Amino acid sequence: MDTRVVRNDQQSIYELYVGGERMGLIAFRDRPGRVVMAHTEVDEGLEGQGLGSRLVADALADVRARGLTVTPLCPFVAAYIRTHPEEVDLVAAP
Repeated sequence: MDTRVVRNDQQSIYELYVGGERMGLIAFRDRPGRVVMAHTEVDEGLEGQGLGSRLVADALADVRARGLTVTPLCPFVAAYIRTHPEEVDLVAAP
């Protein structure tokens, strides 16, 4: 399955594409030195295939590459970070 994650700054979302179709997103807000991740969605037909985790992992990798931290307001993002301790250093207080 051809998947990719793209940061769309105009709409303040990370987009998950499967093939050429957008199948998921993370809504975010930029704040000085951090990214607030507010909401995650993945198409219901793709749930359970690990694509939500892929979306979060790639978004967090982008945050890390940009030298920022993350505030995970979204429960899915917060749960991902709890189960991936290598990402905990990215977390900033709300």
